[in-house]
Amino acid sequence: MQTLKAENLTETYGTKTLFDHINFLINAHDRIGLIGTNGTGKTSLLNVLANIDPQDSGEIETPKNYTVGYLRQTPTLDDNMTIMDAVFAGSQTVFKTIRFYEETLEKYSANPESADNQRQFELAEQRMNQDDAWTAESDVKTILTQLHITDLSQKIGTLSGGQQKRVDLAQTLIQAPDLLMLDEPTNHLDFDSIAWLEKYLAAYKGALLIVTHDRYFLDQVANQIWELSFGKLYQYPGNYQAYVAEKAVQEEQAASQSQKQHQLYKQELAWMRRGPQGRGTKQQARINRFDTLSDSVNAPAKNTDNIAVQLGQQRLGKKVISLKDASLRLGSHLILDKFTDLIQADERVGITGNNGTGKSTLLNVIAGRIPLDSGTIDIGETVKLGYYTQKIEPIPEDKRIINYLSEVGAGVLNANGERISVTNLLEQFLFPRAMHGTLIRKLSGGEKRRLYLLKILMQQPNVLLLDEPTNDLDIGTLTVLEDYLANFQGTVITVSHDRYFLDKVADHLLIFEGHDKIAHFSGRFTNYLHQINETQQVSEKQVQPPEPTSSKNSTDDQKEKTKLTYAEQLEWQTIEADIDKLENQKKDCQSQMNATADDYGKLADLQKEIDDLDAQIDKKMTRWEYLSQYTTD
Repeated sequence: MQTLKAENLTETYGTKTLFDHINFLINAHDRIGLIGTNGTGKTSLLNVLANIDPQDSGEIETPKNYTVGYLRQTPTLDDNMTIMDAVFAGSQTVFKTIRFYEETLEKYSANPESADNQRQFELAEQRMNQDDAWTAESDVKTILTQLHITDLSQKIGTLSGGQQKRVDLAQTLIQAPDLLMLDEPTNHLDFDSIAWLEKYLAAYKGALLIVTHDRYFLDQVANQIWELSFGKLYQYPGNYQAYVAEKAVQEEQAASQSQKQHQLYKQELAWMRRGPQGRGTKQQARINRFDTLSDSVNAPAKNTDNIAVQLGQQRLGKKVISLKDASLRLGSHLILDKFTDLIQADERVGITGNNGTGKSTLLNVIAGRIPLDSGTIDIGETVKLGYYTQKIEPIPEDKRIINYLSEVGAGVLNANGERISVTNLLEQFLFPRAMHGTLIRKLSGGEKRRLYLLKILMQQPNVLLLDEPTNDLDIGTLTVLEDYLANFQGTVITVSHDRYFLDKVADHLLIFEGHDKIAHFSGRFTNYLHQINETQQVSEKQVQPPEPTSSKNSTDDQKEKTKLTYAEQLEWQTIEADIDKLENQKKDCQSQMNATADDYGKLADLQKEIDDLDAQIDKKMTRWEYLSQYTTD
């Protein structure tokens, strides 16, 4: 069995201990999900195992000829190479074998009579057989096709960052090493590519060590979860769902134990205060026990991997965002074509779809960064936008953390109207006081994104635009962000490929299908995927138009129509209020569901009522889109 053994691994970064004398085994067929807060050392551990960075101390033992493949967060491909050349330029054995074969084949073809060329060619053939390299090229093409990379003659330098990551992933997968390490492999992948990768890894013969924020992906791929926390490595059997269940039990036990300690401490404190009478040497053990308990109970609380975010915000009026006949072309790509939509207060909109279809562009239009070619966008007067962009703003690397946030203000108000200082906010976001004076250049990539998120939230917006917020944020941060958004008294519009995150934060979807087609769907994202999968399983004759309907709903008859009838004018005057009423009824049902979580009969009735309300809301929204085409206000 091919096994990697690590003993007493220790790694520090400046004054911070990332992992401290940790021990572990990685066996063949292990499927390990590595999680932990940004900055705890996940990527550093992968770098040590890949022999990119040396550990401070400890030993790593592997069998002879043990191979490690590593997909890093940032690709290191040659910009001047074509995609295929870049893939085969790797330093791994299979790529060396292929290059040796091609070189000897060229020499042999030029001079087949040479005995030396014949020997070299025979040796090259043996190596190709030994390393099973004959199918490498077709395998690479298959993998790249599944990852939506089709023009293999393109230069690396002409690709987007996401495309480069996918090429790098293809190069890593084709190596088929004993240990395959993947750092955030689902970033920049479409849903069908993620589904394909899950199946590919399920059949993988070696061991897997994966760092990812994608909890559904972890659930499908991992058979154990490793958690790095405060320099220690904790190992849990099972997938992510099993890990969450075990952590919940541990937290409950820890809380119970803490309560017992506090109660025992009170008893011991009362005993100590009664005075020294009657205390002899026999009582020394009890005194020592009191001292131990006192140290434990009064010790400063350790930061956990959870973040508590309770910030106030400005009141949001009824009018939020309205797009009418919005059209936009970028280069040769038509992004929006007479797109009409109404986004209301407290709405939770998830925007998803294939890469390059214009999802981020729509956010930039809403944020006023890209003007429309034609049509209108109307932003409500009370709207205060907070825009968390996919590429964070330039952060001065030589500025200290606390100074960077102090530019926003000395503090903010929480949901109860109480002022929270920048220092307290940083601590809530897992930046302990010892880090507040740290230079930003010393932070990890994930820590910088967490700091950037905090700066956005400190501005206390009432409409949040989030562009791929799950990229490079740890699971702990995402969990609390999801809870924050659930209680956020405003509108949230988020672009994401993270299925778990979309399920948690969005109840209405805009699906960018490409070629200016945008569909609507009310409900959770997994329900949408289920509907799409069902549609694909039936024959073309049986395929019915999916419930999501394109925003373009003009017909030949509608083209002849120029204005609303009198009855339609009356309907237009009340339709937004009707939609508001239905949305409020839906919220009431959801509140009742939260209050009756144990009454399954009641839950079923409420869910049916919510489904009926969703259908009514969809019908009203479709009607609103139709009527809005003929209004002039």
